[in-house]
Amino acid sequence: MLWHIDQASRVSLQDQIAACVRRAVTAGELVVNEQLPPATELAHALAVDRNTVLAAYRRLREEGVLDFRRGRGVRVTATAPTSAPVEQAVHQLIESARVNGYSKAEVLGMIEELM
Repeated sequence: MLWHIDQASRVSLQDQIAACVRRAVTAGELVVNEQLPPATELAHALAVDRNTVLAAYRRLREEGVLDFRRGRGVRVTATAPTSAPVEQAVHQLIESARVNGYSKAEVLGMIEELM
């Protein structure tokens, strides 16, 4: 599991960690019932506070991506999201850009600027 976070980003560390987990699930790198590392271990690997990881895990539990069970750790749920909504949004963006005459470079530039 190679997740990277950007300490200098305007996006909170908690949000970055949650996004890494969501992406791993949608990409199939994490599968249903797979156990995630304990918060302390992941915090150490990412050089962040344990509470930051716990906050990300709690948010993902509220979203239905993760499940916490005593003695079983933190696991991916059967109702975890797929990449379909993101792929659909990308397709809509590309079509809208084409219809409105934007080049690939212009669209990529807008995305870079916003992210």
